Amino acid sequence: MDIASAFSFDMSYCGPPPSPDTLWGRWNFDPVLLAGLLCVLGLAAFALRGAEPRRQLAFGGAWGIAALLFISPICALTVALFSARVGHHIVLTMVVAPLLAFALPVRWRHGANLLPALSVSTMALWLWHVPDFYASAFMHPALYWAMQLSLLSSFAWLWLGLLRSPNPLAAGVTALASATQMGLLGALLVFAPQPLYLPHLATTLAFGVSPVDDQQLGGLIMWVPANLPLLAVVLWRLVDVLQPGRSAAR
Repeated sequence: MDIASAFSFDMSYCGPPPSPDTLWGRWNFDPVLLAGLLCVLGLAAFALRGAEPRRQLAFGGAWGIAALLFISPICALTVALFSARVGHHIVLTMVVAPLLAFALPVRWRHGANLLPALSVSTMALWLWHVPDFYASAFMHPALYWAMQLSLLSSFAWLWLGLLRSPNPLAAGVTALASATQMGLLGALLVFAPQPLYLPHLATTLAFGVSPVDDQQLGGLIMWVPANLPLLAVVLWRLVDVLQPGRSAAR
């Protein structure tokens, strides 16, 4: 039996791989997910009732994007295409996570030591892209949510430090280090000579791409566009280093 076709998606949280014809009908109205999203929204609305409008807007943006990622057919597409799941992870870590960090209370300051947050976020990213661990996220909903929540929480912690560290040089270096390790992982995927991820070996051809091409596209997404928010932080923090009066005034 072909190993690729024998891979089971019976316990995949987002369901079986879709085809282009069925994709638009694959909305995820899991009642547990919807209830969880509504609970989070309600708690946040209460906690942020007296907050600055920009913090409320940041949380609203984070919540809306996260809801779109998990409710829309994007969820099903990540079962078929590795590049879609990479894109899903990048939006989660480079868009939703910084918005959440920005929405947190101002009193949640971050110390000058950013190494723990950098280490944990880096380990989470690399761990969940090890082929065996990656494949395990299709085998049970609990593992799927462990992947998503560990990536989101670890990068929200990292972004809290990047945005609020009192040491702009440390924040800039940390952002550069995070961008470098993510770019390295992306480059390894781009130049890998063969497909590495068993779940997608038999699911990409329906969308007109080979498993290798799909993997290379995922690596390219991680290598280039995923790094743009981090590089923006590097430039912003560099300006703070060169103009210390600006940082003190802020």
